[in-house]
Amino acid sequence: MDATSPVAPAEAPARQLAPSPTVDVGPPAAWPTLDGIRAAADLLRDRIVRTPLLPARKLSDLTGAEVFVKYENLQVTSAFKERGALVKLMSLDAARRQRGVIAMSAGNHAQAVAYHAARLGIPAVIVMPEPTPFVKVAATRAYGARVVLAGETVAEAQVEAERISRAEGYSWVHPYDDAEVIRGQGTVALEMLADEPDLETLLVPVGGGGLISGIAIAAKALKPGIEIVGVETELYPSLIAARAGTQAICGGNTLAEGIAVKNVGVLPLAITRALVDDVVAVSESHIERAVNAFLTIQKTAAEGAGAAGLAALIADPARFAGRKVGVVLTGGNIDPRILAAIMVRELTRADRIVSIRVTVPDRPGTLAELSGIIGGTGGNILEVSHHRFFLEVPAKGARVDITIETRDRAHLDEIIDALNARGFIAARVAAAESRM
Repeated sequence: MDATSPVAPAEAPARQLAPSPTVDVGPPAAWPTLDGIRAAADLLRDRIVRTPLLPARKLSDLTGAEVFVKYENLQVTSAFKERGALVKLMSLDAARRQRGVIAMSAGNHAQAVAYHAARLGIPAVIVMPEPTPFVKVAATRAYGARVVLAGETVAEAQVEAERISRAEGYSWVHPYDDAEVIRGQGTVALEMLADEPDLETLLVPVGGGGLISGIAIAAKALKPGIEIVGVETELYPSLIAARAGTQAICGGNTLAEGIAVKNVGVLPLAITRALVDDVVAVSESHIERAVNAFLTIQKTAAEGAGAAGLAALIADPARFAGRKVGVVLTGGNIDPRILAAIMVRELTRADRIVSIRVTVPDRPGTLAELSGIIGGTGGNILEVSHHRFFLEVPAKGARVDITIETRDRAHLDEIIDALNARGFIAARVAAAESRM
């Protein structure tokens, strides 16, 4: 992501075809079961946070559904990944614990493995893609793991992790394609349905498919009629393509880097084909809106991947209108710089921060007069850019670009009308043009 537009870079890497997994994973009898997930819940008791599922009245008003949020961002590492990582680590025998473990991850699985491996006294190596946000890299190192940065994607990081594993004898803790990990992730559904048995739909962010697989197994066993809907970013529609038996076209810089996975797991694919009702893809702009809504409405931090479930509600409210919907907020590890940029962009979308262009006579006192008019109508000036030498500006005139804070669109119109009434030529500037 570049410095001038951290959430919407001008140039993204070319999108690539990702083959669908075709490996035979055996019959459903070999998959994790409800009893296995319940046993995982017993293992996790008092070792992780039992996060709350709470009604979100303002999000319900925004979307038209009756929304309940599962706050997995309240885990110690701020993401659900602790569940599967800890169950997997506790399944290792003494010899494998002594040799150590290795994982590849864009951040949340990395932190989970590093944190719980340290608590259990297990050496851990984490391979992370080079573009992983610094906040996640720093947090992983802080938990005591050896961090290796390699490749541009999780798939490329996996290649390096496999090489290190072979060379040094570490045990794999795969982020999603592992039955023990899936058992741990399934405990999310046990807690959600224990807290709100009447939930009708669960919206689950999807990367490699481990979380939605565990949730689907547990939720469908407890309540067969419940609807399980996965949510992917449009830039990485891997599960949608795999379920259809086609190749996914993946690539590009996404705010939801935690679910930017080109290939879903073999075991998760088999489980989701059998138990997941639907998988939808959401745009980057809807993910941005969801991150902002969590912060400004619910007063909680959500990373891009963590906000994907809410993004689906915002993108297609009619699809879920009137239903009791459980949204899994899977993680809150977002770079503060990115979060700040999202907030400003949302203020721009809501006409709360706007650029206007005013053509004025080039005489002393003009800027003071403009400031007085804008201030008199309640606008707050954030930035001023004054131009005299553009050819489209009259020789005895000037062009002034002013970024202002307003209450809403009606307030903006009031300010522009006031400027025009005083003899200036004022108009709103499109967001893209204002950056030129």
